[in-house]
Amino acid sequence: MNNNEIRILLVDDEPDILEIVGYNLSAEGYEVFTAKNGVEAVAKAKKKQPHLIIMDVMMPEMDGIEACGIIRNTKGLENIIITFLTARGEDYSQVAGFDAGADDYITKPIKPKVLVSKVKALLRRLKDEADGSEEITKVGSIVINREEYKIVNKGQEIILPKKEFELLALLASKPSKVFKREVILDKVWGNEVVVGGRTIDVHIRKLREKIGDEHFKTVKGVGYKFVL
Repeated sequence: MNNNEIRILLVDDEPDILEIVGYNLSAEGYEVFTAKNGVEAVAKAKKKQPHLIIMDVMMPEMDGIEACGIIRNTKGLENIIITFLTARGEDYSQVAGFDAGADDYITKPIKPKVLVSKVKALLRRLKDEADGSEEITKVGSIVINREEYKIVNKGQEIILPKKEFELLALLASKPSKVFKREVILDKVWGNEVVVGGRTIDVHIRKLREKIGDEHFKTVKGVGYKFVL
């Protein structure tokens, strides 16, 4: 997938951020749309169907976390890549963002070139998906369809955000194998993307809630494994 085929929605209530970040992303060839609050973000996401949303947290009318939750629960928008771009770096804000379904969390201020690099890392999987062939994996009662980004567990279809899907697919690819935390970060988030130390834990907790706690085991000081 070429850059000019990729649509990015940039959401922030600061005009300077929209202008500077929007300019640098447009210069890379991406098609960029903007919104200045969560309400506009939801409407634009439905209309434009972006591949990536970069969104501030603190905004008037509707904040980014609420908007992210609505987008994640809107049919047809579940798999949009969503990252927060905000000055808030506290752990509780990051956890709230991941709970709402965010894929990543980028803290302001950030140099435009660094931001562009992170965006490229987030978008790498679009090319991988476009180039990949159909792959269906069955582990126990769980069917993982990589082409359709779909999970079926005991006959019930479960929609997962992309990061949760990729984390499940990685762990389930080799049941009982312990995946080290650094390997998970590299395979799921990419070594160019900096995420908080609690990112994996939050996503594992959500998978336990949706797939079943018995399938995910913590190996203290090492990482996680998937068990049947």
